[in-house]
Amino acid sequence: MPKPTIAVDLYSDTVTRPTPEMRRFMCEAEVGDEQKLEDPTVNLLVEMVAELLGKEAAVFLPSGTMCNEISLRVHCRPGDEMLAHATAHPLNFEAGGPAALAGVNARALEGPRGQFDAATVKAAIRPENRYMPRSRLLWVEQTTNLGGGSVWSLERLRAVTAVARDHGLRTHLDGARLMNAVVASGVPARDFAKPFDSAWIDFTKGLGAPVGAALAGSREFIAEAWRLKQQMGGAMRQAGIIAAGGIYALRHHVKRLAEDHAHARRLAEGLAALPGIVIDPASVETNLVFFDVTGALDAPTAVERLAAQGILMGAFGPRTIRAITHLDVSGAQVEQALAAARAVFTASS
Repeated sequence: MPKPTIAVDLYSDTVTRPTPEMRRFMCEAEVGDEQKLEDPTVNLLVEMVAELLGKEAAVFLPSGTMCNEISLRVHCRPGDEMLAHATAHPLNFEAGGPAALAGVNARALEGPRGQFDAATVKAAIRPENRYMPRSRLLWVEQTTNLGGGSVWSLERLRAVTAVARDHGLRTHLDGARLMNAVVASGVPARDFAKPFDSAWIDFTKGLGAPVGAALAGSREFIAEAWRLKQQMGGAMRQAGIIAAGGIYALRHHVKRLAEDHAHARRLAEGLAALPGIVIDPASVETNLVFFDVTGALDAPTAVERLAAQGILMGAFGPRTIRAITHLDVSGAQVEQALAAARAVFTASS
């Protein structure tokens, strides 16, 4: 049976494609040997990111996952423990990387919408005891993916990182969708990143670049990150061609993230009016829309029927569906998705 033609892809913001203008900019990028620090386009990108995040230096990497795994290896030693929310990306979507690559134990914290508070952090930090793993790193994801794209407030970030510092822990900010948080809250990226020893941003989600992320921290941290980048096969040569996509994205695609947020709110409002769907539109802060199905259809069946109508979403459990708006989704396509959802859920009610 042939696969249905997908007209509106809401599965993830990772499916964004470089715009024609970004492609031209990438084709014209000046290049050199990235490993020798001689690629001027890569050098410009990491300077831009270091400035954006208020850090001394940055390194360009193939993926956000590599940013995370390298950070773990720099901050921790085998047998150390990281504290992160139970829904955090390294605990769920990095193929066991913390254990396999860093030998790091993970302690999952709980809290609504992918966030925890200072009291939770304090309670999770291990006492000095030779039988226990040593608490070494506090991990925060901004925005939260499985937390529905919620934005950590600056006040809460400062509170949880203060507890970590008081107990000698290092801190890391997973900024896969950091610029969505910046646009939604009005808080500058460097303010979000300031309480953290390391932070990174992704260029391949809402920013629309085809490859890459950049990790920032102190010069000493980045020097060690470079060594691990080399060791893990992440070093490149004439990488300016792909780094240019990140430069273009930072220059042209940040403010427009507000459009994705508006489309997500419209999608949530339309879904809330349909039978068999539970969602609070007020909970949609950025570009992620999670909703539950309560009627005759379970999530996998509903997603399959939506796909048959050309609308791609993702089932996250038996009753939860995720839809993400992004650069390649227009307002008209949101209405198209709602029309398909109306047909699917009304027919099953």
